[in-house]
Amino acid sequence: MEIAYIPSPSQGVLHLGPIPLRGYAFCIIIGVFVAVWLGNKRWIARGGLPGTTADIAVWAVPFGLVGGRLYHVITDYELYFSEGRDWVDAFKIWEGGLGIWGAIALGAVGAWIGCRRRGIPLPAWADALAPGIVFAQAIGRWGNWFNQELYGKSTDLPWALKITSSTDGRVPGLYHPTFLYESLWCVGVGFLVIWADRRFKLGHGRAFALYVAAYCVGRFWIEYLRVDEAHHVLGMRLNNWTAIVVFLLAVVYLVLSARMRPGREEVVEPAAVASGEGDGEGAIEGDAVDLDKTESADAESADAEAPESDEDAEPSESKESKESAADEAESAKKS
Repeated sequence: MEIAYIPSPSQGVLHLGPIPLRGYAFCIIIGVFVAVWLGNKRWIARGGLPGTTADIAVWAVPFGLVGGRLYHVITDYELYFSEGRDWVDAFKIWEGGLGIWGAIALGAVGAWIGCRRRGIPLPAWADALAPGIVFAQAIGRWGNWFNQELYGKSTDLPWALKITSSTDGRVPGLYHPTFLYESLWCVGVGFLVIWADRRFKLGHGRAFALYVAAYCVGRFWIEYLRVDEAHHVLGMRLNNWTAIVVFLLAVVYLVLSARMRPGREEVVEPAAVASGEGDGEGAIEGDAVDLDKTESADAESADAEAPESDEDAEPSESKESKESAADEAESAKKS
């Protein structure tokens, strides 16, 4: 008996006249806005200028979408280039199919271009964006729910996902909602990075590396539950091997970075310090220097005026004393 389950939407697209409104696309768009909004707040708190995050995202987001799609098409090429398939479908990103590994890799290239144009260190910007990126992933996973895809093994748990579609080889039934598992895991990773960044003052890309490592741990066990077609290497899904390799790289970076560049960047955006809008330590030190100069100038001005008034007062008093003595001597003569 089906006591409880998570229902799937009857359709993943609504039509506003001739315009299709797809749930998958909306999830991606909302995720991007959340990442940029939160990243902007964290960037300003680190001493950057408002709007810098959005300017760099203009480069990072398109590169990330292309990278995510490329990874999916390359690792699942048989869906688009095998017999009976239409290769044009490889460009239909709205139908689902974005690999997070490719999105992060190529998105980092776009971010590097944007940071270089602004004279900003990429690791510092990545640290500010890390929680927003993983929250965006959490939102984006709900796009799989709209498309009824990437679910897990059969289950009778009360939070099972009910699949109703029978297209593309799907078998209607109750399955593990792996989209929900990964979404919740991503939310937890986002709060972990925010806490660790505040507690340990992570810098030089270590907050981003922590996000990558923590995400890979969750992605590894979630992959074991999925039943969609995937390439296997030595008995494991390709994404499991990718998670292992990326996890190790992130941990190595964390260790080496902490030893070679401890602490956090004092200045993340030189333009913010120059304009006086940055809140970083560099801006504070600059303000202190200006204050010292002002106080020194005031002191010099006061010292310059004080001696001048003393010199004027001394001759005046001496002249009056001499005139008084001369009057007394003349009176004495007359008497």
